[in-house]
Amino acid sequence: MARPRREPRTQLEHLIQQRDRTYEEMAAEFLRLEERATISARHLARMARGERAAAGATPATRRAFQAMFGMPLDDLLRPWDPNLATAAPANDGSLVVPSPGTERGIITMAAERARRFTLLAAESTTPEAVDQLRDDVQRLALAYPQRPLTELLGDLAETQDTLFALLERRQTPQQARQLHFLASVTSGLLAKASHDLADPHAAMLQARTAILCADQADHNGLRAWLRGLQSMVAYWAGRYAEAVRYAEMGTEYAHQGGGTTSVWLPVSAARAYAALGNRERALTAIRTAEDAWDSVEPDAVDELGGICTFSQPRTIYYAADALAWLPAEADNAVAFSTRAVTAYADRSDPAWAFGDEAGSHADLAIARVVSRDIEGAEDALTSVLELAPEQRINGVVHSVQRVHQAVTRAGLADDASDLIERIEDFTHTPLKALPR
Repeated sequence: MARPRREPRTQLEHLIQQRDRTYEEMAAEFLRLEERATISARHLARMARGERAAAGATPATRRAFQAMFGMPLDDLLRPWDPNLATAAPANDGSLVVPSPGTERGIITMAAERARRFTLLAAESTTPEAVDQLRDDVQRLALAYPQRPLTELLGDLAETQDTLFALLERRQTPQQARQLHFLASVTSGLLAKASHDLADPHAAMLQARTAILCADQADHNGLRAWLRGLQSMVAYWAGRYAEAVRYAEMGTEYAHQGGGTTSVWLPVSAARAYAALGNRERALTAIRTAEDAWDSVEPDAVDELGGICTFSQPRTIYYAADALAWLPAEADNAVAFSTRAVTAYADRSDPAWAFGDEAGSHADLAIARVVSRDIEGAEDALTSVLELAPEQRINGVVHSVQRVHQAVTRAGLADDASDLIERIEDFTHTPLKALPR
């Protein structure tokens, strides 16, 4: 007598139970539906049991699930409801009839498949394809500072792969430069993503690939921007002298390019100098950054917007971050961090970034701890400690940990026990700890 099947835990498991095939056979089917959507039988089983979230799935994987089961992956991973009617899949492996309400997902899937066909099917890259890729990269650059990484990572990886696939073909010199430019920016975004996931090794690898592409594109503004990224990765990894070196390496390129990296690089160096305890060089670098705004002329990197351009609010935040390291600059630290918090108060501002807003609040908390204002520090940090795990990127976690360190250095641990407990709870679940 056959053993009765256990009650399914997800809609996906319910649909799989209706098919007379193993997980291994179904995993192999993914490759037929979408060549880039390979998935192991073990991974598929864990998703069916509700042990893996949909957030880390690539667009290709989502398309394959949509094609195989006739509904979006997010719907498939919802808890199974026996009262919810679901279309029975065919046992022969053919595609299911879509259930009502999934039409938008199918349209999105079809549009993405058409986009990929347009980009890769032609013998040579068309101007329209390059324009489409630029739009894709710009969309990601604009979204990156304002949306959780879990929503963007799949698109980033697929866009990079598409660009690399095109660059492996023969291109005209002009198209090759354009594609190398876009591949460089995308690799830079993935360097930032790796950093946000607390993987500095992968971040530097992506940055070096991006620099190789920038050299092929022969774009000084891009070279300078990437040195800024490397400086940022080194700074948050605690390699402050290295952060200064990368910032200085990009300075000549920034002067030639004329974009906002001519502000980013010196103020990045200021943070690292301050962390090294070099007050004079830190203050000089802050002044250099502020003066650089007088001669900025936005370049092609700045035109992408979002994370690819350095803004006035970020300048204030970086300066506050530098001053928070310097006990002798306590008053200036309060002033700059207060200005930074105000600058990021408007979430409708295109320059708004949740990570920089959080860093500004953390700097204000540090400045208030130095003034022995524990209540004010806790008030400044409250909104940061309420961030969802998806927004607890590496820089935010380190900023919060700096508040913890400031409290203990000031000998205020007993007075700030509640704040310390909240910080430790927050840092216990960073973005890097989430299942992907």
